Amino acid sequence: MSKFLDSIRDKARVKHLSYKTEKAYVDWAKRYIRFHRLRHPSEMGVAEVEMFLTSLAKRGISFSTQNQALSALLFMYREVLGRDLQNIQALWAKRSTHVPTVLTQEEVKVVLCKLKGVHYLIGQMLYGSGMRLMECLRLRVKDVDFENRIITLRDTKSDRDRVTVLPLSIAEPLRLHLEKVRAQHNEDLSQGFGRVILPGALASKYPNAEFEWAWQYVFPASQLSKDPRTGILRRHHLYETSVQKAIRAAAKSSGIARPVGPHTLRHSFATHLLQGGTDIRKIQELLGHKDLKTTMIYTHVAVVGAGIVSPLDRLDISDPVGL
Repeated sequence: MSKFLDSIRDKARVKHLSYKTEKAYVDWAKRYIRFHRLRHPSEMGVAEVEMFLTSLAKRGISFSTQNQALSALLFMYREVLGRDLQNIQALWAKRSTHVPTVLTQEEVKVVLCKLKGVHYLIGQMLYGSGMRLMECLRLRVKDVDFENRIITLRDTKSDRDRVTVLPLSIAEPLRLHLEKVRAQHNEDLSQGFGRVILPGALASKYPNAEFEWAWQYVFPASQLSKDPRTGILRRHHLYETSVQKAIRAAAKSSGIARPVGPHTLRHSFATHLLQGGTDIRKIQELLGHKDLKTTMIYTHVAVVGAGIVSPLDRLDISDPVGL
């Protein structure tokens, strides 16, 4: 099956899918083939896909994992085998609606102050701009506009460019950080390195762009790493796991019992803007939500600042009995 799996990789690269997505799609294809005892996917169809997804659902996987598996199989059939599976829409798992974890402004301050070094700067950017973690880590130098105090996000979840705010309070720390990054980049160049991976087909269109300062990551990794696709040594962006661990540890040491991660800072950004009177449609634009309904979930916490008083608080119970 190795040639067949290679054809999935080739199609993923033609479609400019990320390496992470490519790897996940190939892995799901392997699992699908093994589940059906090494039958070739060309001999199977909707019934076999349903059986595979049902087995995953019985194991209690999340809706997002199930949908990723289905996306991978649809990609395999459509792009590699040239078949569109019919009547497959019903197999998409429905997203559960969960109330997001939101920190108070004081809690945000405490968590951020527990972070150190570059993690502190990243935490400030996540809360100050509402970016997703990977949007922040994939940020390029050219997309930070200090003069107009805006950040342009290009490699987004929806694959659409959007603009968000660059907090004034971190402008100077960010400048100092970039000075260190530039010195590191110049050192890489002097040693014959200094390349960075470029999006899409830009590498072939602009052969020297991968060495240019403007295209470097704002938050590069501390070590060079080998590109799994080409074998070229490049400086990738900071690995997301290190940021996730740092923020979780900061929240734990702050005594916050609720689960906290990088995305919690994005939730808090949106909620605090809403509580401060920012129009919800503007928040929708900053977050990059396609549907306003997605943004509306933040109204659940914002009601606290909307003057709503519980009826219990209107009762005159000064001496509780039996407590």
